[in-house]
Amino acid sequence: MSPDELLKAMFQAGVDAALPSLCVPPHLPDRPAGRTVIIGAGKASGAMAKALEDSWSGALDGVVVTRYGYRLPTERLEVVEAAHPVPDAAGREAAQRVFKAVQGLTEDDLVVALISGGGSALLAAPAAGISLEDKQAVNKALLASGATISEMNTVRKHLSAIKGGRLAQAAYPAKVVALMISDVPGDDASIIASGPTVPDPSTNADAIAIVEKYRIDLPANVRRVLETIDETPKPGDKCFDRVENVMIATPQASLEAAAAVARKAGITPVILGDSIEGESRDVGLVHAGIARQCALRGQPAEPPCVLISGGETTVTIKSPGGKGGPNTDFLLSMAIALDGAPNIYALAGDTDGVDGSEDNAGALIYPDTLKRGEAAGISAKAHQAKNDPYTFFQGIGDLLETGPTMTNVNDLRLVLITRKD
Repeated sequence: MSPDELLKAMFQAGVDAALPSLCVPPHLPDRPAGRTVIIGAGKASGAMAKALEDSWSGALDGVVVTRYGYRLPTERLEVVEAAHPVPDAAGREAAQRVFKAVQGLTEDDLVVALISGGGSALLAAPAAGISLEDKQAVNKALLASGATISEMNTVRKHLSAIKGGRLAQAAYPAKVVALMISDVPGDDASIIASGPTVPDPSTNADAIAIVEKYRIDLPANVRRVLETIDETPKPGDKCFDRVENVMIATPQASLEAAAAVARKAGITPVILGDSIEGESRDVGLVHAGIARQCALRGQPAEPPCVLISGGETTVTIKSPGGKGGPNTDFLLSMAIALDGAPNIYALAGDTDGVDGSEDNAGALIYPDTLKRGEAAGISAKAHQAKNDPYTFFQGIGDLLETGPTMTNVNDLRLVLITRKD
């Protein structure tokens, strides 16, 4: 098996470990005495709805919202599509319908919430006093700021009518079982899709502090809402007494699945962590340094070995107009740092199949990546300076294109160090 074939097989194993068709059925709750209402949001939620419907024998109704292109056919549940990462009118309408679906329920009723990464943008229910256009502007500013996913979702919660536990508040006193596919470092349920069914430990003041930290210029009405809106429901609120949040797939499980493929191929896997954050290009530099240490010193593992990491890195946009996402940014930085070092290969991709907002999951690098770029008249450093890693990898034919995977457990980074020739 060639290095790129091995890396692609490992990536696919990580994706497969989080497929809703495998993860949803074992965690379904018992049927209630009353109604069963299914709601959900996220990149994996369309496939989660399909998996639930295929395994549920009783009556069902409800609505789930997923990203454009991520819907699977269902017969009893309605799955609608909306925009991600910047919300649109379809997401606003879907959020309103989700919110309405859980109101007026009784203690005999059951709500099954299918929650996955991306749900924060897809559940676009602006708080009173905020327009969809306001939400779009704030989202774009957050995405370009370099803020972590935790910080972005803290702000989003406090500008929403449905996130930060408010969905659970609306569903009370019905029983709520939220099946969650984690895409956040540390599997913090209050951050996944901005925690619509989870107590919110953050405050309006926390959201304002994040806005100020990243110097985000808020419209006057948005700042006024942040300063005056009622706090999200907190831990201990009675609305969470009948809520169960269940983690059914995690980044760590996907890292371990990728490691199993390497082990079977006789390659030593080294899992660096499932919660790695920071600027993508900085994380690329660190991974390049560890890879060199393996190649030259046999630490932390002797070649052949593969470094495996997950988490969500960020990109601070300094040159608007470029194309790419955290994974191609990470890889371009790593390739520049390695500068053609032999025997080191890497793949980085988002397990949902979309790196940032482009049509690729990520890309691959090889020992001759920079040399092939030069031969094609494509400068790696120039494209890095323009925040344009996608165009660099597209130009040398090294994009990783998977199409929609129907799941989402964050980024998966794989760095293979082979034996010296």
